[in-house]
Amino acid sequence: MKLIIAYIRPERLNPVKQALYAKRVYNMSVTNILGSGRQKGFTETYRGVVMEVNLLKKIRLEIGVNEEFVDAALDAIREGAQTGREGDGVVFVLDIAKSMRIRTEETGPDAIG
Repeated sequence: MKLIIAYIRPERLNPVKQALYAKRVYNMSVTNILGSGRQKGFTETYRGVVMEVNLLKKIRLEIGVNEEFVDAALDAIREGAQTGREGDGVVFVLDIAKSMRIRTEETGPDAIG
């Protein structure tokens, strides 16, 4: 079992979801976040005051998958999120030690699948 955490551009959420659904990956949590990476932000003028914006809007996806879906999920995220520009995002894959579905009390891979 793996936990995939992806940070992507907000406007790429729908293409990523569609690509994940096409690969039969349906379980995900989506969070709006602020963050900075290699993009480093930008400056803008608001009412005559120069402001540095270094925390940009991003989307955090958390996807729990069984081993056989890891590569498909990674491919789907790349297909949906990639624009070729800096700031496309990053993906982390972590091991899940335990999992349990609360309603049925299923544990392990059965809780995710």
